[in-house]
Order: sequence, then C-alpha cells, then structure tokens
Amino acid sequence: MANQRIRRDAVMSDEKIIQLVDLCRCFDGGVYAVDNVNLYVRKGEFITFLGPSGCGKTTTLRMIAGFDKPTSGKILLNGKDISNLPPNKRPINTVFQRYALFPHLNIYDNIAFGLKLKKFKVTYENDQGHRIEKIEKLKKSEIAAKVEKVLKMVDLEGFEKRSVSTLSGGQQQRVAIARALVNEPEILLLDEPLGALDLKMRKDMQLELKEMHRKLGITFIYVTHDQEEALTMSDTIVVMKDGVIQQIGTPTDIYNEPKNAFVADFIGESNIFSGTYIGGGKVRFLGHAFECVDNFEVNEKVDVVVRPEDVVIKDRDEGQVNGKIISSIFKGVHYEMVMQTGKSEIVIQSTVERKVGEEVSVYIAPDSIHLMHKEFVSNKYEGYITKHNTVCFGDGEFECDVTKLYPNSILDEEGYIITQEGERIDLTDVDVNVEVGLKDIEISDHEVEYGAVGNIVSIIYKGDHYQIIVRTDENEEDFVFDTEDTWNENDRVYVIIPKEKIKLSLKEEVKR
Repeated sequence: MANQRIRRDAVMSDEKIIQLVDLCRCFDGGVYAVDNVNLYVRKGEFITFLGPSGCGKTTTLRMIAGFDKPTSGKILLNGKDISNLPPNKRPINTVFQRYALFPHLNIYDNIAFGLKLKKFKVTYENDQGHRIEKIEKLKKSEIAAKVEKVLKMVDLEGFEKRSVSTLSGGQQQRVAIARALVNEPEILLLDEPLGALDLKMRKDMQLELKEMHRKLGITFIYVTHDQEEALTMSDTIVVMKDGVIQQIGTPTDIYNEPKNAFVADFIGESNIFSGTYIGGGKVRFLGHAFECVDNFEVNEKVDVVVRPEDVVIKDRDEGQVNGKIISSIFKGVHYEMVMQTGKSEIVIQSTVERKVGEEVSVYIAPDSIHLMHKEFVSNKYEGYITKHNTVCFGDGEFECDVTKLYPNSILDEEGYIITQEGERIDLTDVDVNVEVGLKDIEISDHEVEYGAVGNIVSIIYKGDHYQIIVRTDENEEDFVFDTEDTWNENDRVYVIIPKEKIKLSLKEEVKR
C-alpha cells in the first residue's frame, strides 16, 4: 500500500503514529460510509484525505478523533488500540469548518477555555515522606504562558482582548487553530477548515497552514474536497471514493500517475481516452499509434491520460494528429483550447492562442502519456429468473431471452424451457449470472415497465463519450455504461437494457 510514499519533509519521521486496520463504518440500512480502509500516518506528516462529498473522508476523520466508533476494524495510536477510547482521552484536537468559537468570550478566553477545564494528577511528598496525589488545575500564569505562545504561532499577538465577532474569517480560523494547538496535541485534525473563506484568503491560509505545520512538527490530518488545497499542502494524499481508498501517494505521484479514471478525472484537468496497447512501447488512441513509456499486455484495452498542459499545439501536419480548434478561453496564465479530431475532443492549455476554426495538429511526448488498466470492462451481476421468465438483478427486473441458458432450447406455450434433448424445465427462481456490456445500457427520465431506477453518481468524459455510473437506492447496485448523450450528476433516471443485450448463464446446475 505505502511503498510509493516518499519522505518529503525534514520534520516527518518513519515512525507510524496512526494506523487504520480494516476500518469500517456502517450506518443504518447497511450503507458503508467507510469500507475496509487500511493506511498509516507517519509522525510529523501532513496527510490529506481527498474526495467528493459522501466519499467517507470526514467519517474517517471523526473515527480518528473518537466522535464516531468503528463498526469493525481498529485504530492504533503509537501501536495501541484506541478504537473505544473517548475523544477527551486522545492526544488529538480537531479544527472544523465552522470554527465554533464562543461569541461572548474574547480571543484570550476562547483559546484558554480548554486549559481552564483541564485537570491533572500531581504527586507531592509530605514531611513524613509519604506520597500524596492531588487533582489540580493549571495556574493562571501557566495558562497565560501557553496562550501567549500559540498566539505567536498564529500571528495574533496583541489581539487577546478583541471580540471574536470583530475578526475576519481568516483570523477566526487562526483562533480556532490556536485553541486546538494550546492543548499540545500529538495530532491535529482539520475538517475542511478553509471552506468558509473566500478564494484569496483560502490560498493565503493554505501557505500559512503549511508553514505552521513545518514549525510545529506535529502530525496534521486534513480533510478536503479541493484538489488544489491537497496538492499545495500535503506530504501525502489519500484519494477516496465510496468509502474506499483509490490511491495513496505524494502529490506528484497522484497527479502524474493516477491509478484509475476516477483519480485522473478528480485530480486536476485530464484528457482521458480509450486506447489499445499494441506492443513495442506504443499505444493506439485518437486513430494514431503513439510512443509511450508504459508496458501492458499486447492488445490490452487501456485508459489513456494526457494532461492538457502536456499537449503541444503545432501547425497542421506538423504533429501526430490533425484537427480543428472549436473553443478557446483565456484563463489568465494560459489559453484553454479544445481541438476536435474525428469524434474526439482534446483539451489543450497553452500560452499561445490558436483561433476558433483554425486547422492545427498536436504532439504528445511519450512521457506525457500515462496508461491505466480499464476499471470497467462489463457489468456483472448475480440474478434469478422469475415465473414470467424475466430476470431480476441490480435492484431491477428486465426482459430477457431465457433460451440462451440452454443451447437450441425453446419455450413452450406455458413458459417452460424445452431443451434440445426434449427435457421440460421450470426456470422459476433459478439463480443465474448476468453480464451486460458498457455499450448495451440506455437510460431515460421516463418510467419504464422493465428496468431499474437510480441516480447518476459519476460522469467521466473520455474524449468522444461519457462513462456514467447509475446507482440504485435499495442495495446500491451500479450500472456502468458509455454514452454520447449528455446528463448531469444526481439526475434520477431509469435503466433500460434491450433483452438481446443481456447475457445469461446458469449459476449452478438446475436440480431436476
């Protein structure tokens, strides 16, 4: 899992401070928010959980903090199991997106609040040499010294008496961080702490947080859905989707060598194409054989990733593939252009603009082409035949040709299978394997008699088509398919599969 992780910062050690072992969190209804997560965090590391809403990153953070208990698995702190330890017993503090500052207290009292409640054991020895234990609180002078120290860290010296209501969003965030740091935690958890700030302040605070981490030398575990934040600040990024880790690596690894189409699409902008590795260090896509540096099985179908900044635009016939510019937008530091070649589109980022309608070509260097194993080749399900000779799978019921289960068989008038040997078989409740190709699924926003219903949870553009995932409600079954039609995430749709496109096979021999 972690052999690709590279040490990038002098404050980071090889000592594992946190380990998550087979960690799961299942909510009511059997929905897994976190599903069998395994990873470790090094002492002094800045590690970021990155992913879209609902991917499980905040739930993972809450379990580390102790606010949620794992359904199964373990959380180890310095090698000791803390899965059932309450939050106040963990050397961990959390900074939330909503800073939860006390409006009736000034900055000093907000930061000192936890210290004033803190109690600890002190051992004394009396005149007779007996050891006596007492529960005491911190002295005012000790609290003041600690508050003064963290105020310097967050650059808020002299603000002690200010009301928090007079502070900017960035200053309030610093107070929230100071309140967490004053307890001297081994680990600081940050749950989208910059989400409420405007763009400029967010960028400034990213740099401040990274500098603060460098000075403090403690472990930061950060949660965000913002790719730029993760790439800017992290030593290590953990990309999550549907409660499952997709990839762990340094920002450079994640960006340059994504493991699958989801990671490539989620991290930065990408051109993703369907291709075939033809051997000899070459891959065919966009109708051309490109040289590449990856090696796969000959004739293996692959996903090809090319970052827009790695596409070199040239005059017509001077590159590898010709096309026409169909879009050009100035984005401050570069132009973002789209070239169409055949049915495919290539996004290009360049400081030199080519006008819409201009005939051009592109060149892509071998080391700018990244190949990935295809995540989805077909849809496979377990199902059963109904008394009406339809098939139930994927939380839906579909028309099918049950005669495919027995070569050269036919259906009689009563719906029984007659095999070529003349045997009569009732298929009701017979278990079957079902396979459906990626190009054999259609969707509609109109209710259908036979099919399934769900929401679109993922759309990835692959140059000349979209790869869409529809997820059902009841058992969260997924239908993955390719289409040229445009849809939106979260659309409620009905899944339609022509009966001739459903491949059936018997799960086991039918008992007769």
